[in-house]
Amino acid sequence: MYELKVIVRFAAAHQLKMVAQKCENLHGHNWKIEACVAGEHLNSAGVLMDFGELKGHVKAIVGRLDHRFLNESEGFSDEMPPSSENIAAWIAERLQAAIRQPGVRVTRVRAWESEDACAQYVVPAGGSPA
Repeated sequence: MYELKVIVRFAAAHQLKMVAQKCENLHGHNWKIEACVAGEHLNSAGVLMDFGELKGHVKAIVGRLDHRFLNESEGFSDEMPPSSENIAAWIAERLQAAIRQPGVRVTRVRAWESEDACAQYVVPAGGSPA
């Protein structure tokens, strides 16, 4: 099994309800996203997939969140609040839809909201994200 990881950053604000009082206030983060894909076989160039292509997909996805109020962004609502956990799952789902290489699947996405706090969404083996 081969696994690739890319890191992309963006800045955005959110507001969480029913959590620690401090997080219920409107606040922002400089997010770091780690996206991992895996597969069993390398292509004829000896790679699972091109790092630049993978990073391009992740950049395009997080570009829809960059410098936005996440509570009002596509895919998030009161029922699906923009927590780090839900952001990671949201990115994983869209990344899997963007990847066209057969046999390459998203395995996990980490959403870092600070240098020392992140949430990880692990895609179930054989399953699809979220």
